[in-house]
Amino acid sequence: MGKSTRKWIGWVILALVGLAGLYWAYRKSQPANPIGDEEKFTQLRMEMVEQTILARGVTNPDVIDAMRTVPRHAFVSPEYLDQAYEDHPLPIGYGQTISQPYIVAWMTELLELKAGEKVLEIGTGSGYQAAILAQLGYVEVYSVEIIPALAEQAEERLRRLGYKKVHLKQGDGYYGWQEQAPYDAILVTAAPDHLPPPLVAQLKEGGRLVIPIGPPGSYQTLWKFVKQNGKLKAYDLGGVIFVPLTGGNQSISPSAIP
Repeated sequence: MGKSTRKWIGWVILALVGLAGLYWAYRKSQPANPIGDEEKFTQLRMEMVEQTILARGVTNPDVIDAMRTVPRHAFVSPEYLDQAYEDHPLPIGYGQTISQPYIVAWMTELLELKAGEKVLEIGTGSGYQAAILAQLGYVEVYSVEIIPALAEQAEERLRRLGYKKVHLKQGDGYYGWQEQAPYDAILVTAAPDHLPPPLVAQLKEGGRLVIPIGPPGSYQTLWKFVKQNGKLKAYDLGGVIFVPLTGGNQSISPSAIP
């Protein structure tokens, strides 16, 4: 082999090495592929349940199974896929978020759902909380989202993932979903500054209502209300932070709409 040939081969090898380096740098810079990385996401989901849900005291086996099953990464924006199983909220657009996994599990457990019950979710958002409720397999799920684009996206996502029995409505969740009332349980995933009377009216006797209440842009208090003899028994569950509930007598901030 001549000197010039060896030199040419050397340059080819260097070029291939350089191209390989560029390719892997590009791959590293791209968001994770939710289809090709299912095994990785499954492992991360199992770790999330162990480290941030079981470790923090959630004990309901059905809720735990649902958290292990529903693919949270399918509900987050592509740019946040690498954080899909971290225990914090993530933006989903329009000033809204997907709640942190622990809060989703805890609030679901607080509803104390039983077979055959009907549950109303206020604030569909990405659809993740609705999917967790549906994954339980024994409750009828209704969900209301005020932002049309999020409602449309959530419906498409839930149908694609097989959660076809979740009933969705685009509308003002402050007023609940009167046509389908009453409900055994109501879960509110955004914070009003007061308890919406329409939700109280749509709650069955013995029903449970879990809701954060407090001023926007600050800490709120998570409350659990149980309707007994037509009145509410209140349980203060401590401080939380949620995006504000929009609608009713509460307005959407123009800055929240991109």
